[in-house]
Amino acid sequence: MHVQRLSILIPCYNEEQMVGDVLKMVSKAEMIFQVQKEIIIIDDGSFDNTPACIQRFIQENPGESIKLITHQTNRGKGACVRSGLASATGDVIIIQDADLEYDPSEYNKLLMPIAKGHADVVYGSRFRGSEAHRVLFFLHTLGNKLLTFWSNVFTGLNLTDMETGFKMFRTDVIRKINLKENRFGFEPEVTAKISRIKNIRIYEVGISYYGRQYEQGKKIRWTDGMKAIYCVFKYNIFSRK
Repeated sequence: MHVQRLSILIPCYNEEQMVGDVLKMVSKAEMIFQVQKEIIIIDDGSFDNTPACIQRFIQENPGESIKLITHQTNRGKGACVRSGLASATGDVIIIQDADLEYDPSEYNKLLMPIAKGHADVVYGSRFRGSEAHRVLFFLHTLGNKLLTFWSNVFTGLNLTDMETGFKMFRTDVIRKINLKENRFGFEPEVTAKISRIKNIRIYEVGISYYGRQYEQGKKIRWTDGMKAIYCVFKYNIFSRK
């Protein structure tokens, strides 16, 4: 597939400490095959200094292709992805969380299988390969693996990390599905619906992971894990459209 532009969707909520660094790293990330970057940041109702940090970066980098979408209230990651996707003009999109747990310098790892015409969707796996991983949260890891297991049971895939925050899609492919989840239920929903596209080609690549602690602003909670379990069953059995 000839890829001219990568749209980078950055959902962002109260990330005043991180968002400037994230945008700098995304801006500096070098792309293969002269692929151009389109940065789409979605401020999801932040009430700290996040909006000011974003505006400062935009003003200081007038040559960058940056779009800012603002939600008046906090709606969640899934809602941010839908808003960003509606504005994306790239051939391929990737979701970049605004907390630097995932490294923008690794975009090319995910892009390569798509650019070479092998894949339509690529997941970056925290449990595959030999990249650097911060050792944290045994129960989170266990929960992620259980969610991936049950997702695989229903989808028939053999993913190692369904819950990864690093997912890349051909834009025309992800636009074929009707996304509904507003919050972290996005991950099992998109996996379930993508898996049902006829002749879909899904790849995984190993990525590094720089996990945050709650004191550093990590937002996912045990209640999000419970909702994710519900979404695995909902979108694989009860609500398949």
